[in-house]
Amino acid sequence: MTISVLFDASRLVSRAERTAPTGVDRVCLAYAEWLLSRPDILVTPVRGRRDQLVTLERGWFEDCVRTLRARWTGGATERALTDDEQRLMAALGTPGRAAESVIGLPPLPKTPAKRRTAKVWRSMFGPRWANDLPASDFYINVGHTGLADDAILAALAERGIARIIMLHDLIPITHPEFCRPGDGDKHRQRVLSTVRHASHVIVNSDYTAHELTAFAAREGLVPPPITAIHLGLEPSFQRAMPPVKPGTYFVHVGTIEARKNLAFLLTLWRRLAEQMGKEAPQLLLVGRYGWENEAVLDHLQRSPPLRGLVHQASDLPDTVLASLMAGAKAVLAPSSVEGFDLPAVEARALGIPLIASDIPAHRELVGDAILIDPMDGPGWLTAIQDMMRARPALSAYAAPSWVDHFAELAVCLGLPADRAQRPIATPACGCCEAPQPL
Repeated sequence: MTISVLFDASRLVSRAERTAPTGVDRVCLAYAEWLLSRPDILVTPVRGRRDQLVTLERGWFEDCVRTLRARWTGGATERALTDDEQRLMAALGTPGRAAESVIGLPPLPKTPAKRRTAKVWRSMFGPRWANDLPASDFYINVGHTGLADDAILAALAERGIARIIMLHDLIPITHPEFCRPGDGDKHRQRVLSTVRHASHVIVNSDYTAHELTAFAAREGLVPPPITAIHLGLEPSFQRAMPPVKPGTYFVHVGTIEARKNLAFLLTLWRRLAEQMGKEAPQLLLVGRYGWENEAVLDHLQRSPPLRGLVHQASDLPDTVLASLMAGAKAVLAPSSVEGFDLPAVEARALGIPLIASDIPAHRELVGDAILIDPMDGPGWLTAIQDMMRARPALSAYAAPSWVDHFAELAVCLGLPADRAQRPIATPACGCCEAPQPL
């Protein structure tokens, strides 16, 4: 049996110049690789253009996927550490406080990157309109793109194409205070369109499924079938990694934004510095600057007690990140809300102690971690200090995998639950920017 699938690659190809992926980017890439690897799936990559879909040339898309894989995860070869990474390793290996904090620069204006991306799109993607789309069995969208308007999903429904949509979370709706002004309304339209027009919704956790069901009930709507399938991990996080620099430091991984509760974490670190002096541990924040990060930047740039104790880096390759996590006393995840929280799962998969906020997603995914209320300052201080004295014995952890994820997805598509892993064997070409060292 062979099925035909329209895969919405809008988000993935828009990331052509990114040196490191977000969590959603990783999902888009994993889906693209799986779909392209299946001999029983005929894939047509598409992207949104205004209120319609246009097709992408498959050979170009295969090369783009391969290029992004090599760039984002380092491909099959290791590379030397950059100067900034070497400075970071040296700081983390310093007993006690480093001479200076290693802090990445705040984001630069995005206009030049947008212009470059627009140029790539104009040169690579010829206009082929929605009525040129091939007859297909399924449309799959896992990037939240093009869902704010009903037009695309409604048109697909009229053509008898089943719509499989992944929703990663409802945070802009349930917790708008953590998002940009207007994001709540935009996401509400996405979710409304999905509930009204999707044939099947895939979510990343039971918690997200619960939130989606509650949203539909509040809107007086009956949701389509919802299937919760945990997300898989990249290869670097599926096995124990040798630490790059074992030391007395802790790590947080995630975008630097309000819902990650990092201002709270940095306030704790100031208290640790005051209480422990030279014995205070270091803290590494790994992630790009996001929304509402002013309080974090103030701590990083202007707090004398944190100088030399707190560092920030972004765009690290997976191998370096996994090794940094392996050398830490523990990974910290104090988020106020999450739909999934991939770094927390990665920490447990690597066998690293995890101190995380006691929220529904963490109870579901990493329930054997040390879970503490995200506003319990004394509790967090005690847990961090206890972790410095002795690393606890960890229970076995069965990490979710992409193989299992796609086996469940295959069943949703009416295919056998094939757990084989197949690489995309396509030669590199010059259509997409060649893989470069990060």
